[in-house]
Amino acid sequence: MRLLLTLALGLAAAVATPAQVPAGRTADEAAIRKVVDQYVSAREQTDAQAIASLFAADADQLVSSGEWRRGRDAVVKGTMASSQSTGGKRTITVESIRFITRDVALADGRYEISGLSGNQTRRMWTSLVLSRTAEGWRIAAIRNMLPAPPAPAAGR
Repeated sequence: MRLLLTLALGLAAAVATPAQVPAGRTADEAAIRKVVDQYVSAREQTDAQAIASLFAADADQLVSSGEWRRGRDAVVKGTMASSQSTGGKRTITVESIRFITRDVALADGRYEISGLSGNQTRRMWTSLVLSRTAEGWRIAAIRNMLPAPPAPAAGR
């Protein structure tokens, strides 16, 4: 009976205890934020080699204009062309990181381009999928989105 009670209490404690944060998650989050910062910095410096080093070979990027860049070479080429044609200063403020698996994460953040013609600021949202590789975290996909106006209320 004592063994049964001990097992029951142990099981109850295990069920009631919140899931432990996997070891290294804080370090992984810091590494992911660093990759995003390096991406923004490489864009600001128009450094194609630095940009390429941050992406997986099969990476893709869907930008707010609807252009879908497939493969690291297309991502780098499109990124460089976009930075050169629009100018401005880019920032990405990561607001959340969610681990899909131990080696795959989704980073969501506010993406802004300031200093555009007429001193305009373009505000968007970006989602980056990152995967852990032997070389560290790499960007596997980016989705940039323009905020949409609120939908009209039902029945109007």
